[in-house]
Amino acid sequence: MKRNKSADQTKWTLDSAHSEINFKVKHLMISSVKGKFTTFDASIYTFGKDFNTAEVDLWIDTSSLSTGDAKRDEHVTGADFFDVVKHKQITFASSTMGKAGKDGISELWGELTMVGITKNIKLDVSFGGMVKDPWGNEKAGFAITGTFNRKDWELEWNSALEAGGVMIGDEITISADIELINSGKRDLTMELEPSDTRKDLF
Repeated sequence: MKRNKSADQTKWTLDSAHSEINFKVKHLMISSVKGKFTTFDASIYTFGKDFNTAEVDLWIDTSSLSTGDAKRDEHVTGADFFDVVKHKQITFASSTMGKAGKDGISELWGELTMVGITKNIKLDVSFGGMVKDPWGNEKAGFAITGTFNRKDWELEWNSALEAGGVMIGDEITISADIELINSGKRDLTMELEPSDTRKDLF
């Protein structure tokens, strides 16, 4: 995806201590299995502080998947699903976010890449606000949700149930709570990851 670099852009970094990415999928057609990714990062650039202009690049370490069950995690990260030996990352890249509607929700369109396959998806973004923490760091918060069909990425493993239906649903629901730190103007001469300015632990 094309990026137009500008020194007028503001860089936002992820506060990993206050961010999370979760997902859920139907199990046995009657309940849901929930999970999360514990290792991820993102770089986000905006013109000024206008997040409607945001350029988003997110990566997730697929091996950090956790559903609370070691055997299930081994299966999901194995060859039947994410095959983390061959596909170490899930990525999302976007430069298109619409203005919020009356419900306060903005549409964020971007390219989601999993197991080497890239598809365009839509996420719903709710802006939680912007504030300075007690140490003077300016922060912005977002709640993000979306759904997609795993078969679009050829994640097709399943098992039929004796009474009808299948073990795992096709639709994946994701939800993320993201907190960003304003890292200042974009440096076009040398773009290095900033040091961790976070001093708070809670």
